[in-house]
Amino acid sequence: MRIVILGAGQVGSSVAENLASEDNDITVVDTDRDSLMALQDRLDIRTVQGLASHPEVLTQAGIEQADMLLAVTNSDEVNMLACQIGHTLFHVPTKIARVRAREYVDATQQLFRPEAIPVDMVISPEQVVTDYIRRLIETPGALQVLEFAQGRVRLVAVKAYYGGALVGQEVRELREHMPDVDTRIAAIFRRGRPILPKGDTVIEVDDEVHIIAARENISEVMNELRRRERPYRRVMIVGGGNIGERLAGALEGRYQVKLIDHNSETTRMLSEKLSKTIVLQGDAASEDLLLEEGIEETDIFVAVTSSDEANILSSMLAKRLGARKVMALINRPAYARLIENNESIDIAISPQQATISVLLAHVRRGDVVVAHSLRKGAAEALEAVAHGDANTSRVVGRAIDEIKLPSGCTIGAIVRGNEVLIAHHDTVIETEDHVILFLVEKHRMRDVEKLFQPRSSLF
Repeated sequence: MRIVILGAGQVGSSVAENLASEDNDITVVDTDRDSLMALQDRLDIRTVQGLASHPEVLTQAGIEQADMLLAVTNSDEVNMLACQIGHTLFHVPTKIARVRAREYVDATQQLFRPEAIPVDMVISPEQVVTDYIRRLIETPGALQVLEFAQGRVRLVAVKAYYGGALVGQEVRELREHMPDVDTRIAAIFRRGRPILPKGDTVIEVDDEVHIIAARENISEVMNELRRRERPYRRVMIVGGGNIGERLAGALEGRYQVKLIDHNSETTRMLSEKLSKTIVLQGDAASEDLLLEEGIEETDIFVAVTSSDEANILSSMLAKRLGARKVMALINRPAYARLIENNESIDIAISPQQATISVLLAHVRRGDVVVAHSLRKGAAEALEAVAHGDANTSRVVGRAIDEIKLPSGCTIGAIVRGNEVLIAHHDTVIETEDHVILFLVEKHRMRDVEKLFQPRSSLF
């Protein structure tokens, strides 16, 4: 696929890095020569220096042959204009724009249409991250929560704790422990390395276990791997920007929410907009302030300021002072790697990885509805629709153990209409089924895509 990426910032460079490792022809456009040179030093891509909305710059980038235009510069207006030019002058098939201003996002249905501003998909990183954090808060104990089939199926990563009912047991015993709940372990990561679970695979302490089940059963399955966690009630948010404001607004009806920001104008505005959130002005790295506001009784502390350093330091302090769980928004990959095994921060949230997951479904060949990037892009989970019949499809009409899955790939679940079917070896895939797959060997993605690309005939 030929993809032109406008913007070599954190999102643009992360997307380029993820997609360049696959069979894609990537060109990145930016005005910053140093950023482009840094990308070229690391990746096998083309770069063009210039203003992303200028037609001649887009032409240099090969827009006339592009399958996709991805506009993720720091300017909403440049992104929208570039999509308009890509549509009007160059007839680019797929146009995706990052739009951050809430005023634009709230008017998405009216603004972003072929006859208005021709953007096929609008990405709001702040909303993506807000939704991601909200799901984590709604699922105590989860390291990651991914949704498929419009929320009917969830894939959850959880750390296996000593004393969990299944810890030290074989995977096949899951059914004996939970005879009334259908679930599947999609993958296990042990000391950072993937294991495709078989019936005799033994779950060990500290394994990162990825389980898939219908949404209503996920919490029950998680309790087999770790001690049961009580629901979160008290939430403390640091940072009153777009993410902090949206998160507080999404949570304040069901949780006791406090929000801290150092800026007096921001806190005044938020206190007027948020109806139930307690808004405080102050420094979240102040031990006195955190103690005064009951940090030791806080169930979850979420630092989402624009500063990685502030997020890391305030989260580590909150954990030391007694917060039950802490999360930190971290943009720089180097920082994320630095705290990966630091027990002072429970979950590091990468806005780039969350945004990439939104984009992947548009890049994948075949009818892919949802795709999620996992473990910094090393693995992927996706929901693909099976089309055709036994003569034209490699999956339709076949039991799962008859399908030649690539190495490192497992089928976790099938959604048929409103019914969720956890995949077993004798489950037969029917046409229009939504198949949820887990792939731990990213370089085999092309083989997975081929499975869901019908031909006129396979014989």
